[in-house]
Amino acid sequence: MSSPRVLVTGAAGYLGSQLVAGLARATDPARKPAVVVATDVREVPAAKRVPGVEYRACDIRSPEIASAMVEFAIDTVVHLAAIVTPGKKSNREFEYSVDVLGTRNVLEACVAADVERIVVTSSGAAYGYYADNPAWITEDQPVRGNPEFAYSDHKRLVEEMLAEYRAAHPRLKQVVLRVGTILGETTSNQITALFERPRLLVVKGSPSPFVFIWDQDVVGAIEHAIFSGRSGIFNVAGDGALTVPEIAERLGKRCLVLPAWLLQAALFVLKGLGLSQYGKGLGLSQYGPEQVNFLRYRPVLDNRRLKEEFGYMPRKTSSEAFEVWRAAAAMRGTRP
Repeated sequence: MSSPRVLVTGAAGYLGSQLVAGLARATDPARKPAVVVATDVREVPAAKRVPGVEYRACDIRSPEIASAMVEFAIDTVVHLAAIVTPGKKSNREFEYSVDVLGTRNVLEACVAADVERIVVTSSGAAYGYYADNPAWITEDQPVRGNPEFAYSDHKRLVEEMLAEYRAAHPRLKQVVLRVGTILGETTSNQITALFERPRLLVVKGSPSPFVFIWDQDVVGAIEHAIFSGRSGIFNVAGDGALTVPEIAERLGKRCLVLPAWLLQAALFVLKGLGLSQYGKGLGLSQYGPEQVNFLRYRPVLDNRRLKEEFGYMPRKTSSEAFEVWRAAAAMRGTRP
């Protein structure tokens, strides 16, 4: 088997930069691509470029992504580009254009350039935040997303699109990784913001535990997808889970336990009065009553297929991934 020729979208992002560096610096000939092309809408400064990597600044919505695939005779695409944390000036139309229309453009480019394999990072959020979610969700469960959550809804739409392409273009092999909550030494996002609050918010009667995945395990799973020849859909999560009270105990904090109806009512009133910014004090990113479902019905990912069928064994459990983040935050002096 010849060494793959890999193009990565979203290569300047949190995971993309780690993946590109790891691929370029690999010493094992069996795990080293023939070429690595890093694409991102942002120009990567010369000081941050990894030797041996070809860099291209291009939008996944543009024809330039197809041109790059042809120019470097790409046979494997890793599609990471997506809007995970919207900026203050972002809107749903823009996010849809990147997440959904951008992915369609990447898929069309793959077919036109005769790419053989695409690895897509989806999310456990694609399953949706619903009361009837199983205690542990397997890949057999339907992806339902939530229309009120752009990220979750767009992941659902992308997965439906991927299913269409699997039927219409079977030569383009797919690896779809439904990733859990990522934690690593430098992770800083909406989830870690919840843990940094003086008291951790709990919806009464809703354990809704977190399943974490170490960021290096996500990179490892992507690398395995590139080189193993496996295809399919796999949940990516560490073994086990942690409830919010368990997380609070590890952080030496207390929980703020509120009934769902009270929390929804408070956020509804704040939103109606134009004071939704005060929902931030509760750790809710969009500050609306619909966000309560995010806390109540979080998808809890079963990772059996990842280990037994895909052949990747996470190196850290959910608990160990959390401790990596907690210890690093303490070392930085930003004790969560």
